[in-house]
Amino acid sequence: MYVILSMVVALCMGMIVIVVRMKAQKYPTNARKIIMPPFFMATGALMYLIPYFRLTGMEVLEAVLVGMFFSLFLIYTSNFQVIDGQIYMKRSKLFPVILISLLVIRSVLKFYLSSTIHPGELAGMFFLLAFSMIVPWRIAMYIKYKKLADSLDIHDKSAAL
Repeated sequence: MYVILSMVVALCMGMIVIVVRMKAQKYPTNARKIIMPPFFMATGALMYLIPYFRLTGMEVLEAVLVGMFFSLFLIYTSNFQVIDGQIYMKRSKLFPVILISLLVIRSVLKFYLSSTIHPGELAGMFFLLAFSMIVPWRIAMYIKYKKLADSLDIHDKSAAL
């Protein structure tokens, strides 16, 4: 029951991310909007203070490598465009497809692994997988944004974090 409930929650969150991403494309972006989400998500790492969620070295390595691999698809579909001298996220038809595909793959993995890995460790692994996916993606987005902003000589006040 726990696994099915967590899959439903993950799919709902994925749909929310798609809607938020599509709405965000209507407004100009800045460095702060790109960089801050991983910082907010990082607070979730406090879960590792509780022994129930702690991972072995191999589980950490597996989660990080899978997350970094998944981030490649997000990096590929995240680009910027300039409209009226401001930088916007470029609409990608592939992004929702890739995000839904990644959610399905994660759900299948979670269902398959739930019979062999303790639920706390599994939760810890999937948090780390998501974090390892978001950080490289956001770093790549920031680099793309910065190159475009520098080429346009846009002085982003939020860039000075």
